[in-house]
Amino acid sequence: MNSTPKSPEARDCNKSGRREFLLKTSVVAGGTILLITPSANLFAEISKSDDSRLQTLTVRFEGIKAPITAYLARPKGKKKHPAVIVIHENRGLQPHIKDVARRIALEGFVALAPDALSHQGGTPEKPEEAGPLFQKLDYEETKQDFVAAVKYLKSNPLTTGKVGCTGFCWGGAMTNQVAVNAPDLDAAVPYYGGQPKAEEVAKIKAPMLLHYAGNDERINKGIPDFEAALKNAKIEYHLYMYEGAGHAFNNDSNPDRYNKEAAELAWKRTIEFFKEKLK
Repeated sequence: MNSTPKSPEARDCNKSGRREFLLKTSVVAGGTILLITPSANLFAEISKSDDSRLQTLTVRFEGIKAPITAYLARPKGKKKHPAVIVIHENRGLQPHIKDVARRIALEGFVALAPDALSHQGGTPEKPEEAGPLFQKLDYEETKQDFVAAVKYLKSNPLTTGKVGCTGFCWGGAMTNQVAVNAPDLDAAVPYYGGQPKAEEVAKIKAPMLLHYAGNDERINKGIPDFEAALKNAKIEYHLYMYEGAGHAFNNDSNPDRYNKEAAELAWKRTIEFFKEKLK
């Protein structure tokens, strides 16, 4: 079965950012006016790529058929830390997701952001070029590639062996799939992600923290069945609905969708949850 960006979930992620690449935009950041060109990724770092407290590097781990490339960020030093997988939206491993990985690392985790497009030559520089590459993904194999990330981190000498997973939009749905398919996952935090089939939910062993946007009708239609299945299987979960926020509200590189209040509250809850379940 192939996953294509023509799916409803892919459309939700994609339609938000087109103006970023069609118009020149002036952005005030730290007192400096930046001119964003049509081909640029509208993006303001919250964590710095050269933060002296972190070590960042590109790593490769074994996927289901071939190696997967990933961005890794961790606190400097010899101390081991629990790990968190960060799964991108359907535009691939963009700078925003690397920034999210660094934010997580600054909270005391080894953060790993795999590139689902590794087998397609990697995420293109222009986000709008990622769509055709997502069309070529085998979704079942891609799920197993992300499950392999759990195995990689479980045995990685940099980690304590505790592993969580979070993701956004396409990555939120994939986070749910990792929870279904990786029984040794220790915590899962999907953001506005498509839900797994009700009959698969009983396979989940990890506690779940679920973030949903109030203005996200298509995704939210799946909540009642998902919640019922979680309760039936006696799986620990916490569900938060962010009223007034829309799909992709966490993406601060997308001003059309970003909701500062919802994003900051969801982030606070996410970090607290990971610290409780992984440390």
